[in-house]
Amino acid sequence: MAGTLYVCSTPIGNLEDITLRALRVLREVDLIVGEDSRHTRKLLSHYGIHTPFAPSLFQGVEEERTEGVLRELRQGRDVALVCDAGTPLISDPGYPLVRACLAEGIRVVPVPGASALLAALVASGLPCDRFLFLGYLPRKAGPRRRALEALLGLPYTAVMYESPRRIVSTLKELARLSPKRGIVLARELTKLHEEFIRGPVEEVLAEVNRRGGVKGELVLLIAPASPNKAERPDPQALRARYEELLGAAIPPREALRELAAEFGIPKREIYRLIHIPDDP
Repeated sequence: MAGTLYVCSTPIGNLEDITLRALRVLREVDLIVGEDSRHTRKLLSHYGIHTPFAPSLFQGVEEERTEGVLRELRQGRDVALVCDAGTPLISDPGYPLVRACLAEGIRVVPVPGASALLAALVASGLPCDRFLFLGYLPRKAGPRRRALEALLGLPYTAVMYESPRRIVSTLKELARLSPKRGIVLARELTKLHEEFIRGPVEEVLAEVNRRGGVKGELVLLIAPASPNKAERPDPQALRARYEELLGAAIPPREALRELAAEFGIPKREIYRLIHIPDDP
């Protein structure tokens, strides 16, 4: 009989943020597999857990090492899947293993716990009833800009992870698209220097620049488009704003992008309202 794969959440910073169930599972399984055994050993040592590790499933070798874990499970061994911090598979390794287990009929059991995106969301002050999680934004400027443009029209909160190395570039792009949009930058959640920087994009960017950047694990949240921005804008006012942007030497395509972000509606709808005559 095959073993069971337990998908175990671990703390995102504070070692107290682990469930009693997770501790029991980590003690009782035959094997633990995760990203970096050196990182996970700190947690296990803290709680006196000595379960052996399988080879790490870090990016680049995850697919090829999945088969080795499957062999252990086929032989009836129970395995706990963890990541360096938080819930596995959420922008972390583990999906190929879970998918392969389910394809073979191997039982997969979640052991829920800490998650950076949920911790940031519930303390952000932004609406939590509906939200979109994106993982990490694209690294290249063009795809990142297009992703942000799409997010600014959403009627619900957007949540994403971002690197300290790229956060200033991301905030600059957001400030160019929608400087007044409310955002929250959550930093070092559950750790000693936990912090939430809240405000319009332009103010958060100014604060980050004043500090010379920020360090640590970051979660960025973008407020939903306000209801009035989801309504169809007055075409005459829209055309006047478009001409104003063109008069400021902004190219037509860039002007359309700015209007789309400002009014929270797709660029193609902006184009149609500007160029199609009013209904009689």
